Formats: sequence, C-alpha cells, structure tokens
Amino acid sequence: MPFPHAIQAAIFDMDGLLIDSERPLRGAMMDAAVTVGCPLTELFYGTLIGRPYPAVRQMLVDHFGGETVFERFTELYRSAIQAHFDAGIALMAGVVELLDHLDAAGIPMAVATSTQRERALHHLTQAGIAQRFRVVVGGDDVSQGKPHPEPYLKAAAALGIDPRHCIALEDSHNGIRAAHAAGMMAVMVPDLLAPTEEIEALCRVAADLHEVRRWVA
Repeated sequence: MPFPHAIQAAIFDMDGLLIDSERPLRGAMMDAAVTVGCPLTELFYGTLIGRPYPAVRQMLVDHFGGETVFERFTELYRSAIQAHFDAGIALMAGVVELLDHLDAAGIPMAVATSTQRERALHHLTQAGIAQRFRVVVGGDDVSQGKPHPEPYLKAAAALGIDPRHCIALEDSHNGIRAAHAAGMMAVMVPDLLAPTEEIEALCRVAADLHEVRRWVA
C-alpha cells in the first residue's frame, strides 16, 4: 500500500530505531534497581520508553521513594551503560541500507529524539552515522517532549518540509503518538514494545528497516 503523500523527508527516532541502545539500557536500569532494593517491573519500564527525560526522572524518583535512592540508582546504571557504549554502539538491522536509499533518492533526513542533543550527537557519531542527518533535535531542544508533536514539528521546520510529506520512523508508542499528532506518515518498527490496537490505528508497522526501505522504494 503506497503512502498517502510523496515522501520529501525522513525523520528518525534514535534509541531502539537507529542504534541498538534500548536493550542495554533496560538491562543496566533493571540491574541497578535490583541493587538499590527497588526492582523495576517490565510493565513499568515499558511506560518509560519514548518519554522525555524530565518525565522519566520524576517517575523514577516516585518509584524509588525520593532523591537519595534515585541518585544511587542513576550512578549505577549510568556507569554500566557508559561502559557498554564505550565498547561500541551497534546499529539496528537495515539502517545503512535505508539511509543509503534515501540519500540516493535525494531525501533529506533528520533525527528527533528524547535523548539530550549532545549525547545523541555523540552516540550517532560513535555509530558512524551522524553525518547522514541534516538536523538533530534533542530532548533539550524542545519545551514539550514526546508524545507532544513538538520534536517532529521542529525537525520538519528545520528541514523546510511540510510535515504531511515527512515519513516518521519510531519504535515507541509515545513516539508514534508524537509523529501522528505532527501530521506525519508514521511508521513503527517495534523493538521492546509491541504495537497496541491504538498504535496500529496511527501508523504502519514494519518488521524492520529493510521492510521500510522496500516500502519507500
């Protein structure tokens, strides 16, 4: 089934969509939570995915019953995830092939992520794909994060493309909500979260980025 509008730009989420970071992060956070004596459930962790950091922070502070335990938890998981990323950041399946196809078609690309911009640029650079994107919008570049459409609208504006002609690629429910609210052609490539009936009504669901490339082609 073709997309409803001609694709003039592609806007990507980062974590769990371009780089394989969601699983290592989940593991680091789960382990740290056990160490501080307040384990996280899979259900609770799923509600954190795709949210801006201030919202995630408050949810975790509430879970841990205050700042003291939260700060210890943060120290532990950040140390673990940094060690993992220092060893290398892996790309998700099909990233290079899709980026190559979009480049060859002359379609500009951007990233709209909840991760802070400096950290996002570092991860994209370490993964070897930072130069592929004309624009990177981080969580600290917007006043309202996903599921609000601001990150996607800001990326489209920076590219100079009407949101209706942007394909938005996401792995999270909140990301799909944001992309749909921005009026974009949303595509979910599930990683840790499976699409719900609500999400399936807002987007197309692809098995991986190889399938997205076939759709775009």
